[in-house]
Amino acid sequence: MTDDEVLAEFRASHALLEGHFRLSSGRHSAWYLQCARVLMNADRAGRLARALVQKLPRDLRARIDVVVSPAMGGLIIGHEVGRTLERDAIFLERPEGTFELRRGFTIDPGARVLMVEDVVTTGLSSREAMKAVVAAGGEVLAEVALVDRSGGTVDLGVPFYPLVEINFPTYAPEELPPELAAKPVTKPGSRA
Repeated sequence: MTDDEVLAEFRASHALLEGHFRLSSGRHSAWYLQCARVLMNADRAGRLARALVQKLPRDLRARIDVVVSPAMGGLIIGHEVGRTLERDAIFLERPEGTFELRRGFTIDPGARVLMVEDVVTTGLSSREAMKAVVAAGGEVLAEVALVDRSGGTVDLGVPFYPLVEINFPTYAPEELPPELAAKPVTKPGSRA
C-alpha cells in the first residue's frame, strides 16, 4: 500500500481532521488522524493490517509468538494484525496510569512479541507498553504502527515499521503559533 493509498483510506472514512488538537503526547497540532474512524470498517481494518504485516521482514514474521497492543488506540489494529499473522492478540490497559495486563491475559516467559500501535508521535506510550511486556516476561522484537507522526525520528529501542510517515507539525503548549492558539483545543485521544 502506498502512502497515498493509506491517506485515501483516512480521507474516505473522514478520519483526517483539521482544527486544534492536544495529542496524547501533550503536544498540539492542527491535524489529527482519528484511527478509530479509519478502523471502524472491518474490511478497511483488515486491508491496513495486511499492509502492515507486509512491511515486516519475512524472518521476523515467523518469529512472532504473540501480538500486544496498548488500549485504546492499538486495540483494533492489534487484533487485525494478530488475525493476519494467525497469532493471538492481547492488549495492555492503564487502569491506574501504568500499562498492565488484565482480563486474564498473560505472556509466556520468553514469548516474542510484536507491539502494534495506531499512531506514534514521541514514542512515550510505546516505550511504556514495551516496559510492561518485558516486566511480564516477554521480549519485544519490533513495533508496527499505522502512522509515524515523528517524521522518522522516534527511537523505540526496537525496529519500527510504520505503514505511513506523516510529518504534520506539532508544538509544545508554549510554542503554539497564534493562528493555532486562537482556535479552541480538542483532546480527541483516549488519554485525558
